Amino acid sequence: MNVALPELPITIPVAPSLSMFDPVFIGIDEFSNPVYLDLVYHNLLDAGEPGGGKSVLIQNLVGHAFMCHDFTPVLLDPKWVELGMWMDAAEAAGGVFVGPDIDKGLHVLRRLQKVMDRRYVWLLANGRRKFLPRDHIKVIGVFIDELAYYTATIGTPEQQKEFIALVRDLVARGRACAMPVIAATQRPSVDIIPTSLRDLFGYRAAFRCTTPNSSDIILGHGWASAGYNAQAISPDTPGVFYLIAEGGIPHLAKAAYLSDAQIHQLVDYVTWIRRTGDPASLPLAA
Repeated sequence: MNVALPELPITIPVAPSLSMFDPVFIGIDEFSNPVYLDLVYHNLLDAGEPGGGKSVLIQNLVGHAFMCHDFTPVLLDPKWVELGMWMDAAEAAGGVFVGPDIDKGLHVLRRLQKVMDRRYVWLLANGRRKFLPRDHIKVIGVFIDELAYYTATIGTPEQQKEFIALVRDLVARGRACAMPVIAATQRPSVDIIPTSLRDLFGYRAAFRCTTPNSSDIILGHGWASAGYNAQAISPDTPGVFYLIAEGGIPHLAKAAYLSDAQIHQLVDYVTWIRRTGDPASLPLAA
């Protein structure tokens, strides 16, 4: 017997089922156990030599974030090839994309600083120390693909100094008010990642480095001589890195790989979700 199917609506409202407060799966450790990150309350530094696999990790984190209903993206990518893939999705989600433009980058960071200040005023007024899932607030994830470009390549020395100062402020204060920073660089040196900035990142991922000193710049002084040396990671195993969390010791992990085709599928999906479902909040809304 033939049964008539109900007529489908022109658009089917679909919403992501994930939250930024959920643990983020990033891959496996050396014993094949799954590795998860608590991204909302921890900033992450992603560094290592070119080709080491930094983009694999950052694409995992961005992919999870865009699948979350409570995420507003702020993406900075001077090369356009990593985070640039998510440009349309960022616009659909009410977020911001910044390319090789330090003036726009500084403008966005200054706005984020003001949003952060307003959020802390709310926390103070409500006798709170941090935001929780029940607050139903948008988590503003700040992804910077190549930190060195904005702090050592483009712009005047004054602009570069202001950029690193604004990033340091966001890293220092942002995580309690649901504004985590994920920064990547292929130039792990003290002029790009000063110790005062590095130590503010709760998570640090060291992909293959050219020297033990570069490994220590990412993980912390003395870890290379203690046997946790990212220089020793084989160049034949891209995506393998040492991960250290606050108060812990480094351990090996391998980031889950997303192909370009899979990333484009995700981009198309999350863009469609936001353009056919409920509209996202205004850009950088507190």
